[in-house]
Amino acid sequence: MTRPVPTRYSLACSALAAGVLLSASSASAQVRPTDDAALVTRARGIHERVMTLDTHVDISPANFRADTLNYSAKLPRTQVDLVKMDEGGLDAAFLIVYVGQSPRLDADGFAGAKASALEKFAAVRRLTDSIAPTKAGLALTAADARAIYASGRKVIFIGIENGFPVGSDITNVKRFYDLGGRYMSLAHNGHSQLSDSNTGERDNVWLHNGLSPLGRQVVAEMNRLGIMIDISHPSKASMMQTVALSKAPIIASHSGVRAICNHSRNMDDEQIDAMKKNGGVIQLVAFNSYVKCDAKKSAARESAVADLRKEFGIAATNNREVSAAIAALPDARRNEYLAKQEDITARRYPADPAATVSDFADHIDYVVKRVGIDHAGISSDFDGGGGVEGWRSATETFNVTLELVRRGYTEEQIAKIWSGNLLRVLEQVEKVAGK
Repeated sequence: MTRPVPTRYSLACSALAAGVLLSASSASAQVRPTDDAALVTRARGIHERVMTLDTHVDISPANFRADTLNYSAKLPRTQVDLVKMDEGGLDAAFLIVYVGQSPRLDADGFAGAKASALEKFAAVRRLTDSIAPTKAGLALTAADARAIYASGRKVIFIGIENGFPVGSDITNVKRFYDLGGRYMSLAHNGHSQLSDSNTGERDNVWLHNGLSPLGRQVVAEMNRLGIMIDISHPSKASMMQTVALSKAPIIASHSGVRAICNHSRNMDDEQIDAMKKNGGVIQLVAFNSYVKCDAKKSAARESAVADLRKEFGIAATNNREVSAAIAALPDARRNEYLAKQEDITARRYPADPAATVSDFADHIDYVVKRVGIDHAGISSDFDGGGGVEGWRSATETFNVTLELVRRGYTEEQIAKIWSGNLLRVLEQVEKVAGK
């Protein structure tokens, strides 16, 4: 179905045709003076015709209450809500049931994680069941997504970031599936009871050397039920073991390319090649520090800051404790510390310019060139730290399509990247479950 073209799009095209430059605050801020008006018009048309799907948007349950300002309105402090999705032409999103990893891999830790997960499931379902059922629908299958999209509503999926809430009870996988979960990662930042995390690369300390025995059972259970397996946060060993075990294609819901940005959250060439062999899809993520990074500079900066803290007797490890320790220093000593810290971060190892939509598209290009158009997708990690210059919120989603058109991608290819590849994987996962 072709969505109605909003007035702002026709105005933008008319302005371009007349040679008028659009303001930096508009949704067309990434349109360049050198862009051909016909190219921009073509990009607008493609953006209207394809289903645009973002596979990773974090949420706060506080934004899903009917008695307060909620996700159906334009929220002041979120990168995504239904209004922003409409303004930027973002048609579909996986809203995320995220639970941070606790070191407590015991009954109490599992109970707390499960309660947190259930709260977020309930929040998303309130949106589509009672808060805004005429504006958004919950998709449980690829066919649902297409039907909801054709109805003119926003498509809402649920993804589960971290299998920690499963606990030691594998029946929770079925419970989460019944609540609408359609992908799940087995770990986040920190090893879970199911899988090692990519964060093990920091100190080379591992808990399972990949998947745990229970994690292997959960892989089989997800195949049986029809839940896509997400390997964005687990370790490389876990990911490669999952590829070998899974009867269905898998996904990386929000990852980048390691050859471009050497970060443990990104995928190296061996992993990318394995995704092709598996038939899966890599949803490239517009997260600044995964899109563009200088590993040597970052390591040098972190080392210099660590030495500075040691010099001043600051042994704290998290940001809140470090801030408290700095504040507790005598005035002269605190001023000396802050001056030296500024010298490290602003002069010796300054931050690089922010990543742009063009930098982000380089990751898409890399995957397409290495393993083909069928294995690349798009994610933002909005409201979880994501965003690059030009795609800071759902309102700027068109800029991604425009960049792909600039690079010569066809409408058919862009449709695959935005949603076709992900929905194809979901359909294959459904078929495996059906058997």
